Amino acid sequence: MEAVTQFVSMINSIVWGVPMLVMILGVGLFLSIGLKFMPILKLNRGFKLLWSGRQVTDETEKGDVSPFNALMTSLSATIGTGNIAGVATAIFIGGPGALFWMWCTALVGMATKFSEAVLAVKFRETDANGNHVGGPMYYIKNGLGSKWAWLGTAFAIFGSIAGFGIGNTVQANSVADAMSSNFGVPNWVTGVVLMVLVGAVLMGGIKRIAEVAGKLVPLMTVFYITAGLAVLIVNADQVPAAFLLIIHSAFNPVAAQGGFAGAAVWAAIRFGVARGVFSNEAGLGSAPIAHAAAQTNNPVKQGLVAMLGTFIDTLIVCSITGLAIIVSGAWTSGENGAALTSLAFSHALPMGNYIVAIALAVFAFTTILGWSFYSEKCVQYLLGDKAIKPFRLLWTLVVPLGAVSSLEFIWLLADTLNAMMAIPNLIALVLLSPVVFGLTREYFIKQRGLKAKA
Repeated sequence: MEAVTQFVSMINSIVWGVPMLVMILGVGLFLSIGLKFMPILKLNRGFKLLWSGRQVTDETEKGDVSPFNALMTSLSATIGTGNIAGVATAIFIGGPGALFWMWCTALVGMATKFSEAVLAVKFRETDANGNHVGGPMYYIKNGLGSKWAWLGTAFAIFGSIAGFGIGNTVQANSVADAMSSNFGVPNWVTGVVLMVLVGAVLMGGIKRIAEVAGKLVPLMTVFYITAGLAVLIVNADQVPAAFLLIIHSAFNPVAAQGGFAGAAVWAAIRFGVARGVFSNEAGLGSAPIAHAAAQTNNPVKQGLVAMLGTFIDTLIVCSITGLAIIVSGAWTSGENGAALTSLAFSHALPMGNYIVAIALAVFAFTTILGWSFYSEKCVQYLLGDKAIKPFRLLWTLVVPLGAVSSLEFIWLLADTLNAMMAIPNLIALVLLSPVVFGLTREYFIKQRGLKAKA
């Protein structure tokens, strides 16, 4: 087992090394330039489409869930441990400057997420049950042709296996730890409760997952952001200095102080980018699987909604976490992960650690739901419709195992496969970029024409 762990560790260091980080940022920058930075400039339009997409009344809009609920399903999988524990880990290892590089990842990641959703809707299919299915495996197969089909199969294999780690057992373990350390709930009890809740939602398929996500994700996100803003208000005098420290640390080494071991600039870049991608998943190819189910008659419209996922996840939620850790001074405490975020919140709020524990538990629960859909679609692509029900049962039964197990190797394997999902997806995004650019150009020319007539 030790030899296997060492081998996977070696692969992990390669797939999350410099080439991967350059590839993720490079593809995002390439798409941003090709789109003439439209995702940033048209952010307001994205929010308007999101608001109007809460309910769909136009019968020409084909799909299974509203554009709003498609985004909430995507956010249910992305807003999770990465926003609470991941940001803290990036700052613990890379210093405050890691937050700056997370922001950079998000700004170019918006173009990546936009492009993924455009291609997912453009090349989606309808399965035997009448449900719309899509994602990297479908836009590789249908967009690039049969000679590239093996690349789509590779993505589906990586996604189906990685989900059981990063989207299931690791999340269940995070919930169990939070409930045990803060409320004294035994891990097995948390595991059983989670299993029942997950099973009840999963058997209803994408529509029930989307309904639950559409209610739970906005509620919990507002709750967490409100608590984070309260921490910033309490430490308002430290906020300007925190921004200066973040920018300075992004380009200069940070000396050791308190429990902080010090960090080189490279550490800030590496862990800022890696944790940013882990949090918002731009480039990994997971989110377009959810957006492919959206009710829409235009891929670009859903792309404009989809890009908001990266903005909300990283530029809002992760920023709240990172700033709270820095302004409270907790970043020099020597704590790491969720414990560091808990410390930052408890410094400013009487029950701050409980707020973080509840947020972590709910976010991790919704991540299990969101990733169940991602992995299910990967398994469906590989094995057909007959595999859906057995997959849902297996996914549900694995949840309590994650809650009571030691997951060091599972985390390592899942993190490695997560990165390997990105490789086929990024290749497809570059090769299919002319399709994205062309559809986007047509959409905005049409919009200008409609405005001129009005």
